[in-house]
Amino acid sequence: QFDQIGILSLFRMIVFDGTFYHLWYFPALIIGSLLLYLLSRKVSFAWVLAIALVLYVIGLLGDSYFGVTKNIPVISSLYDTGFHLYSYTRNGLFYTPVFLALGAWFGHSPKLCKKNAAIVCFSACMILMATEGLTLHHFGLQRHDSMYLALLPCMFFLFQLLLSWNVASAHGLRAVSIWIYLIHPFMIVAVRGVAKLFELSNLLVENSLLQYLSVCALSVLFAILVAKLPPYHKRKVSFRSGRAWIELDRNALRHNVEMLRSLLPDGCKLMPAVKANAYGHGAVLISKELNTMGIKAFCVASLLEGIELRRNGIQGEILVLGYTSPEFFSSLCRYRLTQTVIGSSYAQVLNQYGKTIKVQIAIDTGMHRLGVRCERVDEIAQIFQYKNLKIEGIFTHLCADETKAPEDQAFTMAQGHSFFDVVAQLNERGYRFLKLHLQASYGLLNYPELGGDYARVGIALYGLLSTCTDTEKSPISLKPVLSVKARVACVKDLYEGETAGYGLSYVANQDTKIAVIAIGYADGIPRSLSCGVGAVLINGYEAPIIGRICMDQTLVDISGIPDVQAGDIAVLIGRDGNKEITACDLAKQAGTISNEILSRLGERLERQLV
Repeated sequence: QFDQIGILSLFRMIVFDGTFYHLWYFPALIIGSLLLYLLSRKVSFAWVLAIALVLYVIGLLGDSYFGVTKNIPVISSLYDTGFHLYSYTRNGLFYTPVFLALGAWFGHSPKLCKKNAAIVCFSACMILMATEGLTLHHFGLQRHDSMYLALLPCMFFLFQLLLSWNVASAHGLRAVSIWIYLIHPFMIVAVRGVAKLFELSNLLVENSLLQYLSVCALSVLFAILVAKLPPYHKRKVSFRSGRAWIELDRNALRHNVEMLRSLLPDGCKLMPAVKANAYGHGAVLISKELNTMGIKAFCVASLLEGIELRRNGIQGEILVLGYTSPEFFSSLCRYRLTQTVIGSSYAQVLNQYGKTIKVQIAIDTGMHRLGVRCERVDEIAQIFQYKNLKIEGIFTHLCADETKAPEDQAFTMAQGHSFFDVVAQLNERGYRFLKLHLQASYGLLNYPELGGDYARVGIALYGLLSTCTDTEKSPISLKPVLSVKARVACVKDLYEGETAGYGLSYVANQDTKIAVIAIGYADGIPRSLSCGVGAVLINGYEAPIIGRICMDQTLVDISGIPDVQAGDIAVLIGRDGNKEITACDLAKQAGTISNEILSRLGERLERQLV
């Protein structure tokens, strides 16, 4: 049982001090975040920032500048009362809010000054803070050593400097840094213990520099070792225990990459299209695997697709092919994305944002979708004059490259000629060293001679082409990467004359055995495959789809298939025994192309590389 002092000490230790001297950081983050959240619901961000600054000043006068206030009785008594609740004003009430508010500000407008200016200003502020600290020490004004006037501008310019570097997120280093922070006090104890045991206190304890270096080295070493340990606390659950899922064949993906690389002209690299969730395969999973194969350039359709890749640690250039609204231009900078200039007026809008944005210019050579018309070279050249656009490449899109029929071949070669004519005219005007690309999957397969620095391969990367005929005629061997599988939910008897499913659309003309498959059109299975058009594979046999495909279930006839039970696996796309159903097969039955079948596969299908 605690007396009043004991309860107060416990409160201070848990809520403010964090139970150990360096763990104050965690309750401070919680309290500071909660405080800013509550303030943001009542006042504007400007007021939130102003209140956070006032709180910091209050904390400052109870920390490094305590000597200024301790001789003022009224103020001193207020601080003494506060120190019964917390040990220091370096806490979630006074210290943390201003830095969280600055972080929110940087997140909205990440680049407020250039790198060189940030370096100069940060260096100057560090000198000011050192001078401030030495002066306060000289006059004995400090109660604690955490809060300085110059600390705020120091942190402001430090983060501006860090944000100016275009580097990918390193999740491994995040884990190591957290462990360094958590275990470094134990390393202090370890160094002192070893020094005492081997009578090295004069060297490792009294020499503060050697003690500091020893603690740093041990902390880093142990943090790396701990961060590398497998997450033993996480129970491994097979993804195949779910209702329906997607399996991705890692070996097939690698095979396709090698096949496509074999077609690349000299100097040309793959820039995989991972838009539409990598054609239904899972953009993050696929992109991470491609990163391990040395692929460092990707294209997506939208800003959100690019952000998802960056947040999951995908490295390299990410080109946003489609439109991004001006209100989200800050995210292009924050996540280091390259935006497509889809037209002359859009280039002006991008430039008016006022901060440097990486872009590539789309050239319309005949598809008449996005891009500046190829004959308007003056308009294209004008875009190079915009000071806030960092132009890293130009590209076009071939629209008749799926065949080598005479008319298609003539149109495709005309597009290539128009594109390279624009490039030549830009080179004459001094605009050189740009990345060029015009080929997608079909362009690389049928017209590799067109060249370029990148090939934006899409459907071919995933092991097939848009139709069965195209896939069969492919000049290289492609292996489908994706399989779709689902559980048999239950097995039922259907007697002659009975109906099944919505709309009484299936009538049994004899006693029939049916299975309910736990997948439906909400998962991306086309409803047009209903009523015998499509089929699934169970135990190596074809099971025709009967009745209408439902949102979450599909009914199949298993009368001729032995030993089907609840829990068995049905294959909707993929191989089972000697039989195979491809996305091209489904597309042919549904009257569409494989691209559509794959890209419509639902989010609730768990995806796993196998």
